[in-house]
Amino acid sequence: MTLDQLKISFPKLLSKLPEDMTQLRYILIIDENFNDVDSDEFDAMDPEDYNYMIYLTELLQETIGEEILTSLSSKYQAHEAFSDFYASQEDFYGVMTAENPEGIARVILTEIEHAL
Repeated sequence: MTLDQLKISFPKLLSKLPEDMTQLRYILIIDENFNDVDSDEFDAMDPEDYNYMIYLTELLQETIGEEILTSLSSKYQAHEAFSDFYASQEDFYGVMTAENPEGIARVILTEIEHAL
């Protein structure tokens, strides 16, 4: 999503963010979850259960505030786009979904926009 698309789709959220916020990645990080066979680290979120990991950045957390942040995981858990949802922390989620990263961002940001 471009900055212009974000401004059109999420005007309340974007009006609260600093003007120098130019990319979605500054507020929301969505990464595909995969099995890293070269790593000795234990994967807390198995890629077979959660195909994407989502992190709400500090900038986004500060912008929406603690009250909205704590209410989000229950909304995402009930959302039809996610067949499985795991909130590792208030700002870090694992999801199983057929959506692509842009679709996931739209789901996440739409819930935030409605809460503002």
